[in-house]
Amino acid sequence: MAAFEYTALDEQGKRQQGVMQGDSARQVRQQMRDAGLAPLHVDASETVSPNAGNSRLQRTTLSATDLSLLTRQLATLVRAGLPLDDVLQALSEQVEELKIKRIILAIRSKIMEGHSLSEGMEQFPKVFPDLYRATVSAGEHSRDLANVLERLADYSEQHHAMLQKIRIAMLYPAVLSFTALLVTVGLLGFVVPEVVSVFEQSEQQLPTITLALIAISETIQSSWHWMLLTVIAGSIGIKRALKNDDIRFKQHQILLKLPLIRNLIKENNAARFSRTLSILLGSGVPLVESLKIACRALTNLVIKKAIDQASARIQEGESMTQALKKGSHLPPLTIHLIANGEAAGTLESMLDSAANTHDRNLQSRINAFLGILEPLLILLMGGIVLLIVIAILLPIFELNQLV
Repeated sequence: MAAFEYTALDEQGKRQQGVMQGDSARQVRQQMRDAGLAPLHVDASETVSPNAGNSRLQRTTLSATDLSLLTRQLATLVRAGLPLDDVLQALSEQVEELKIKRIILAIRSKIMEGHSLSEGMEQFPKVFPDLYRATVSAGEHSRDLANVLERLADYSEQHHAMLQKIRIAMLYPAVLSFTALLVTVGLLGFVVPEVVSVFEQSEQQLPTITLALIAISETIQSSWHWMLLTVIAGSIGIKRALKNDDIRFKQHQILLKLPLIRNLIKENNAARFSRTLSILLGSGVPLVESLKIACRALTNLVIKKAIDQASARIQEGESMTQALKKGSHLPPLTIHLIANGEAAGTLESMLDSAANTHDRNLQSRINAFLGILEPLLILLMGGIVLLIVIAILLPIFELNQLV
């Protein structure tokens, strides 16, 4: 059964768009007429066609909010005992966004061909990452798919909530930095030239700080477009350079040596590692495979390489605690909880506790970091404005003394 994208008019004459499945375009048109729609265009959907290439599928993405909502709805319908094809058909009828509807129907088409749910999700690697697909696969094998999907929905919602907190916390410093930059450029590019022109006409000897301010102002006025192009070109160059794994690895090494920043990175990666590993082990994924998948959830290449090496030692027979102690960059709390979990046979719950603790620590460290950053930005902005004011007032004081 293929999928077709359609454009039709409803009974009120409004244009409707969507995706519908059928054996042929003629059958889809008939289904639309039965539903009270007047078909205008019915075309086979390349995005969900079984024979379509993977290029468009590779580019399909979903927001964290949409993914968590989709997972929660999927878990609810699976728990109701409906067959997967009926579950996905019901979901496709509920959602309104065409992109999500295409994804659901593409997966349903795969299931109708005899593939599993996790295999159907492989068409959308950017929507369903390795962790997600591996967990779903484990749930299918253990016949506990509903519980697994609910855990994935909880994880997606917690991860999205943490990202939202970080973004909100960073909003004020970002706005403050942007405002400081605009004020500085505005003063140097527009205000200072008007004021300083009075001093130049008086032909008096100007202080060094005023001369430096005039030079900076003239540079901004004459070369602002070149400076803008340099910033844009530099940003593009840095972005392309960071696509190189060796350069990114060195950058991550440097970040792990910076005060304050390194603690944020370690807490963030420890939380992601613990949460991912807990979900995978709880879903029945073997330990070594879980470690490999959990490594992909890490954002720092140095920590990722260290844990990947620890995974190799575990595969050779070394205990998880001993393997992770050797330069994994994980906080001591994580290692301690893992050791307790291994000894008591409660590794999954210990990892979940570690993840919750690291999430709280991360939020506390971010608040502390911003508590230091915000006053520093205010002092920096005030210092720049003070220098500009002093550079303008000094010639005025000297002129008054001469008079």
